[in-house]
Amino acid sequence: QVQLVESGGGLVQAGGSLRLFCAASGRTFSSYGGWFRQAPGKVREFVAAIRWSTGSTYYADSVKARFTISRDNAKNTVYLQMNSLKPEDTAVYYCAAHSYGNYYYISSYGYWGQGTQVTVSS
Repeated sequence: QVQLVESGGGLVQAGGSLRLFCAASGRTFSSYGGWFRQAPGKVREFVAAIRWSTGSTYYADSVKARFTISRDNAKNTVYLQMNSLKPEDTAVYYCAAHSYGNYYYISSYGYWGQGTQVTVSS
């Protein structure tokens, strides 16, 4: 079992920055740590993933060059640095621990955090 706890969300003006944290307990991330988001009335979507063993990173086109995912192996923590935030980035952001399959798909993740709200005002 993996327990994931996110933090770091909040309200920020457009162009600002936030850093999200996801601490895992119970066991380590086995392959990928991922971030997803869900805006009101929309489906949950992939944001970014990091391969735990190599540090390789993957991003949705909508956040590429603005967001950076990273991890701290010793702390079993995944981070999401979000810069140049836009109002369309407003959503609940979820951290997830991968189980099997392609890192891009929600169904590939077996463990989820409770989510943290990010609101970007224009």
